[in-house]
Amino acid sequence: MKNLTIAAAALISAVATASFAQTTPSAEGDTPAVATPDSQNPAAPVAGANSFTEAQAKERIEEAGYTDVKGLKLDDKGVWQATAMKDGKSVSVALDYQGNVTAQ
Repeated sequence: MKNLTIAAAALISAVATASFAQTTPSAEGDTPAVATPDSQNPAAPVAGANSFTEAQAKERIEEAGYTDVKGLKLDDKGVWQATAMKDGKSVSVALDYQGNVTAQ
């Protein structure tokens, strides 16, 4: 029974350590699978399988402060591309699978 308790404690510790490691950006630009308002991957936009629908992509871009989102298309790298307005200027914007919104 004592060995089972020790094994369970070790497993819980390993799982907790792994979950913390997944939420901390690294120097290589790795970030969690989903960007938050407080984090953005410096290497964005990141290519990958994008699960955002067109409506969700538009909403996420608008939540980032862009208006008049037009021509929203999912490219061959899995990145949503569009043109939009911000601060009175027309810009190209991208939304990657992590949720990073970037102007290009």
